[in-house]
Amino acid sequence: MAATQVPEFEHPKKAFGWAARDPSGHLSPFHFSRRETGDKDVAFKVLYCGICHSDLHMVKNEWGFSIYPMVPGHEVVGVVTQVGSKVQKYKIGDRVGVGCLVQSCRTCQDCNDNLENYCSSYTLTYGAKSSDGTITYGGYSDSMVVDEHFVVRIPNELPLDAAAPLLCAGITVYSPLRYFGLDKPGLHVGVVGLGGLGHMAVKFAKAFGAKVTVISTSPNKKQEAMQHLGADSFLISRDQDQMQAAKETLDGIIDTVSAVHSLVPLIGLLKSHGKLVMVGAPEKPLELPIIPLLMGRKLIAGSGIGGLKETQEMIDFAAEHNVKPDIEVIPIDYVNEAMERLIKADVKYRFVIDIGNTLKQSS
Repeated sequence: MAATQVPEFEHPKKAFGWAARDPSGHLSPFHFSRRETGDKDVAFKVLYCGICHSDLHMVKNEWGFSIYPMVPGHEVVGVVTQVGSKVQKYKIGDRVGVGCLVQSCRTCQDCNDNLENYCSSYTLTYGAKSSDGTITYGGYSDSMVVDEHFVVRIPNELPLDAAAPLLCAGITVYSPLRYFGLDKPGLHVGVVGLGGLGHMAVKFAKAFGAKVTVISTSPNKKQEAMQHLGADSFLISRDQDQMQAAKETLDGIIDTVSAVHSLVPLIGLLKSHGKLVMVGAPEKPLELPIIPLLMGRKLIAGSGIGGLKETQEMIDFAAEHNVKPDIEVIPIDYVNEAMERLIKADVKYRFVIDIGNTLKQSS
């Protein structure tokens, strides 16, 4: 599917950010507009924005539905500058954040169950058409205007730069750990892949009291996984002896890998009734063997981000238990180099753009 070019819609509020104009993915300064703050809207000054791997896919139109010009960014944090007359939860000066969603139908069963992330009519924070026909622009920008329902409060205990990646990477792994019952002390949880998602899965699982095994194709990540992130054990997925020795030892696995990979060895690591939860998004279908699932009533499931209630719960839990991502803070004019490094997985483990100090009109 080809990318779409759209004209800029007229809005009253001037804004500034960095945007991609075409599938080359190159980002450069971009002047645009935000809507006027509505009765239920929260306007805030953006201070930090994380770079998610999906930003890379989107700016390059690798998923086939990108809309240009595109201002990426859905791990957005800052300070409230204005609130609408009917806003009840926030006031000027509050520390807030916005994740992957800025709108949903608010009437379907999923929305009523606080699962806006599974609403069939949700609107993404950037690169999507909102209900008024305008295109959403994300957090690689100086300001945001969002309905208060889709805003979360950032506790004072969390540094704003570290809070940003929690709004996507954090909730993406927190939600399945909670929903699939892998949040209890004494359980043994596997984490496949040690990137932006994987390192957060290790940290949250440890905070829940679980024993954690990291499963990776890279032997050189063992020291990082165990000594720095606190994993209890490490398996090289290509080492058949190691995988055989760990057979049927895990209560559940969070699989964060977005590359095509075999599921059979992972299913073998699960105990009876074990759960393999996919949170990565491989571009090509994976082969799903059925017999290994039958032999032990094992489950393979998927999970995508989380609803707003759970996202706030996750942020509060992270603040209380000092769960923070490992980040590399960068200036906005380094964003293209950061994207190139992200392609090579050359970051531990999340880039965060210092919007407040480095995004200037003269960029």
